[in-house]
Amino acid sequence: MGPDGRLAFLLNTTGVGQVWTLDEPGAWPEQRTFYDEPVGFVDYSPTRPELVFGMDEGGNERTQLYRLDDGSGTVTELTAMPDAKHRWGGWGPDGDRFAFASNRRDESVFDVYVQDREGEDAELVFEGDGWFTVSGFSPDGTKLAISEAHSSFDQDVYVLDIDSGERTHLTPHEGDVRYSSVSWGPESEALYLVTDADSDTLELARLSLSGDLDIVREGGGWNIDGVSVDRESGRLAYSRNIEGYNELNVGELAGPTTVSEFPTPDLPGGLAGGVAWGPDADRFAVSVTGRTVNTNVFVVETATGKAERWTRASTAGIPRETFVEPEVVRFESFDGRAIPALFSLPPGADEDGDTPVIVDIHGGPESQRRPSFAGLTQYFLSRGYAVLEPNVRGSTGYGKAYTHLDDVEKRMDSVKDLRAGVEWLRDRPAVDPERVVAMGGSYGGFMVLAALTEYPDLWAAGVDVVGIANFVTFLENTGEWRRELREAEYGSLDDDRAFLESISPINRADRITAPLFVLHGANDPRVPVGEAEQIATEVESHGVPVELKIFDDEGHGISKRENRIEAYTRVVDFLNRHV
Repeated sequence: MGPDGRLAFLLNTTGVGQVWTLDEPGAWPEQRTFYDEPVGFVDYSPTRPELVFGMDEGGNERTQLYRLDDGSGTVTELTAMPDAKHRWGGWGPDGDRFAFASNRRDESVFDVYVQDREGEDAELVFEGDGWFTVSGFSPDGTKLAISEAHSSFDQDVYVLDIDSGERTHLTPHEGDVRYSSVSWGPESEALYLVTDADSDTLELARLSLSGDLDIVREGGGWNIDGVSVDRESGRLAYSRNIEGYNELNVGELAGPTTVSEFPTPDLPGGLAGGVAWGPDADRFAVSVTGRTVNTNVFVVETATGKAERWTRASTAGIPRETFVEPEVVRFESFDGRAIPALFSLPPGADEDGDTPVIVDIHGGPESQRRPSFAGLTQYFLSRGYAVLEPNVRGSTGYGKAYTHLDDVEKRMDSVKDLRAGVEWLRDRPAVDPERVVAMGGSYGGFMVLAALTEYPDLWAAGVDVVGIANFVTFLENTGEWRRELREAEYGSLDDDRAFLESISPINRADRITAPLFVLHGANDPRVPVGEAEQIATEVESHGVPVELKIFDDEGHGISKRENRIEAYTRVVDFLNRHV
């Protein structure tokens, strides 16, 4: 929200996400950017009618920063270094400068910069040697909170004095500990964040500038996903992840570790996030979604919890009552462990055992399939397919121990979870066990290919979207800035090459018998397009039906509406022919 209460948000009604603004609830929004590429984020200045947004080219993830004047609509390019990534770090408290992290000096590491809002040359304030992000200016504007990621489950937090360049390490620790969602508290005296330093799940904590860590709120056996603190008032919002749904809590700091709770906001959908505080923190904007509730922005009165819907995103004429809410289920895997999942049956499915199923596997693997609005899932359901979305071992949302159950040499245990999911489906009266499809994106694409090679008799077809076929070539060719983080999860090329080769689906592609559809973006910096090309060629050489579609203007995923329509219409046509 802007300093005058105006709301800025991203809307993809033109086919790609662009910046729009809105002055009051339900009013007609005004489109502010008009690009062919999707805008990645937007952030209002705290003091001026202007905002910064970020955009890459063709999905290459080399985000550039731009400033938009809210009155004239003039756009000023701030970075203009198309070969480098720029990761937004927030406005200064006076709105006269901003911070970001970038790999412009060395592609493999991220430095920290502070730049004047006019777009003058950025000042290098910290030279990094790893994956650093900026978590914002202190309220007095003299310091920056910066985080370093050693892996997805291991981070460190520092405070950087901007003028002197002195960096203070606040989180020395042994083993893997998460410190994330870092926000400054009032008076520039401490940071608030979520951590699993003393728990299997993430808890809300206060981290003093001397390094003392105090728990503010426990998760009660569930993760506290994140926290947002208004650095002037001390008002805060934090969410607790319960079976993938979240519980949004709002309050005000009554002491360093004491929160005076406000009424819970009355919001639909079951998922809310991306809190943006308005002037004086009297209200805040939040994105609200659910599997049957398409994403819109609500504005909440902080002290009362009263919520009002501001945006009116369309459902493209599809009646909302036709959307299907998933059932939260669990199935037992090979070692007796209960694997959580979402299960949805198409409208009209009966118990005649004739319903085909798509087992839709999330990426990451450090991620979680949650019941947010998913147009693609609803499309599959409308075409008569049931959908099972497993959170196999290694997924987040179920505690630290669960996330490590698929590390390196235990990688294939998560594939065994997929086999257990298919066995569970066999007991569902509506399901046809001979018509089960494996589908997934990114790491989920690897899971599809691994499932097809490990258990070829289980699958009627596979759909691999930007997936990993060969861990060796993937690690060799992924973006320089990502390799170390990915090796921390999968194993290193130097130490684990033989193991990586042994689990790479490309080396067992002769076992794939199910028809395969492969989707990829030509500009993908995470999983290079060669992964798609090599698996499609190899599987087709064994006489298996393969369809390969590469989009020249996409990266790690299919984001543009016209491409998504083409891609997933072709996928369903492919499945209808073979399943």
